Amino acid sequence: MIFRKLLHVADYPETVMRMETHVDHMLTGFASEEVWLLEHPNIYTLGTSAKDSDVLSPDLLPLYRTGRGGQVTYHGTGQRIAYVMIDLSQRKQDLRWYVQMLEEWLIITLKDLGIKGERRRERVGIWVSDEKGKEQKVAAIGVRVKKWITFHGISLNVNPDLSYYQNIIPCGLSDYGVTSLHDRGVQANLHAVDDALEKNFRLLFDHGYSPTNSSPTQFASVQSAWVHDHSEES
Repeated sequence: MIFRKLLHVADYPETVMRMETHVDHMLTGFASEEVWLLEHPNIYTLGTSAKDSDVLSPDLLPLYRTGRGGQVTYHGTGQRIAYVMIDLSQRKQDLRWYVQMLEEWLIITLKDLGIKGERRRERVGIWVSDEKGKEQKVAAIGVRVKKWITFHGISLNVNPDLSYYQNIIPCGLSDYGVTSLHDRGVQANLHAVDDALEKNFRLLFDHGYSPTNSSPTQFASVQSAWVHDHSEES
């Protein structure tokens, strides 16, 4: 398993093209499993279930349609993106299991950073509650699978400009807010976040950990909109 950290802000279309090429090389046995940690410039991306109406001012930032599952979200500096390219046929050919594992990865990483993150049934992603009990989203998940090779992945709000979320209905959920580590009083930098992400990813995916050891009621049901399954794609 190779972790790659991009030190520059990565252009979105170019990164997706490189990711898709890497997945194709994995399918032919010419590339290894990798996780890419990076930032994108300020953009909006629309997943396979996105509605144009969820972007309130289309001219504010560049818009990109993308092959990941999910709806509309914001990416930008101060947000850690992790693109995960692994072979589920070497682990468990189960998309529900995979999304649960991504959620678990984020939850234990947030715990290391001093935040209690939680799953919510019917709402994929990771949520935190403020002092009034209002739930806010701190991390999002949107993935794609091609012949059991995963790509796309997760985004974790470290210290992005949260005002950009006001121009969209993030993930199609108008009743919930969005937060970040810094917004919650955690002054972690991207280096500390990356260290925690890599440590916990290796714990979960390299050491056979399974969230099914816990009560199934703790895990969100996986909406098909969040997983774009191309496992039969030629």
